[in-house]
Amino acid sequence: MTDKTEVQDEIANEITAAARIARDAAERAEGTPEPGDAKKWPLAKIGIGIGSAALAAALLYAARSRKND
Repeated sequence: MTDKTEVQDEIANEITAAARIARDAAERAEGTPEPGDAKKWPLAKIGIGIGSAALAAALLYAARSRKND
């Protein structure tokens, strides 16, 4: 009969320990942004900038080959 109460006490201790860990983790996480709440990158502006740089590089390359003629 004593074995059952010891097992029940161990289970209760494990449950309370898990609840304590979960509560502590939740308290530490307060105030941190959610993964989807991050500031959005201006992808369109970045894409235009990269495209412009690629176009400028292509024009410089083309102009370089004409100078040798």
